[in-house]
Amino acid sequence: MADLKAQFEAAAGASKTLAERPDNETLLQLYALFKQGKEGDASGSRPGFADLIGRAKYDAWAKLKGTKQETAMQQSVDLVNELKG
Repeated sequence: MADLKAQFEAAAGASKTLAERPDNETLLQLYALFKQGKEGDASGSRPGFADLIGRAKYDAWAKLKGTKQETAMQQSVDLVNELKG
């Protein structure tokens, strides 16, 4: 688990320095996997109608409800590695 956590943290940092900016869907997936891996299931209230970006992020995270944190961490690492090429 400690090794996976280190890989997860490294992937989170690497996701900010990718050669090409991923499309919006991929960015939402990265965000959701990071939040699920870090905090678990979505919490708090869904952002209001006027906050389109916040709402999209929350919805992407909420779709992962029930996903184990370790699974989300591994999926995040795998996705970042795939994006790095």
